[in-house]
Amino acid sequence: MAQDSRGLIARPAVEARGLTRRYGPRTILDRVDLTIGRGEFVALLGRSGSGKSTFLRALAGLDHGVPGEGSYDTPDAVSVVFQDARLLPWKRVVDNVELGLKGEQPRKRALDALAEVGLTQRVEAWPTQLSGGEQQRAALARSLVRSPDLLLLDEPFGALDALTRLRMQALLLDLVARHRPAVLLVTHDVDEAIHLAQRVLVLDQGRFIVDLQIEFPKDHAAREMRFAEIRAELLRSLGVTDADLRRVA
Repeated sequence: MAQDSRGLIARPAVEARGLTRRYGPRTILDRVDLTIGRGEFVALLGRSGSGKSTFLRALAGLDHGVPGEGSYDTPDAVSVVFQDARLLPWKRVVDNVELGLKGEQPRKRALDALAEVGLTQRVEAWPTQLSGGEQQRAALARSLVRSPDLLLLDEPFGALDALTRLRMQALLLDLVARHRPAVLLVTHDVDEAIHLAQRVLVLDQGRFIVDLQIEFPKDHAAREMRFAEIRAELLRSLGVTDADLRRVA
């Protein structure tokens, strides 16, 4: 377990124990256990309906009234970014980021956060005037301005075109390196998970069936080979057969 600057054992950012969630007769999460360390970047993969978003919503405290058992412990400072940026259309971009912000100089902090994501020239724009990528930049600014210890991302780039998605991935890595929250990213994109995360989980039938540390050698050729191995392993765990892999190779 990680130690803090004083050499003391640091509590993890997330501890889930026996987490179970049901919708009617169907069990979506089946006694899930998970620990995420402080500052750790974890990606969560799974087929549609596997319970990825249900797990994220549980950690965010957004699943009130959903039957289930188990326990989870998360930090007080938790932020969530969804696939839909969820900006209030009647408020300008800077007002969306500043909304509900407590502490000193909330306006300055909102402006600084927007500068971090490259939206200095768009602070007075209305959300409908922003592109999809700009809206997600604003959503990231709104989350990170609150200095979260845990950042939850539910397919935040899923609706973006390929080029914008690559730019947003690079921006996310840069922001996470600066702010150092623990991160749980829900995604359908295997390559995105490998590229961004230090650790990748696969959820299937309510349980984690893969928990893989992502480490690469420094040599470029060896790195490319390892990337391909990890990608194939994750795809197989998602039901993609070796024959499928050969057809798309």
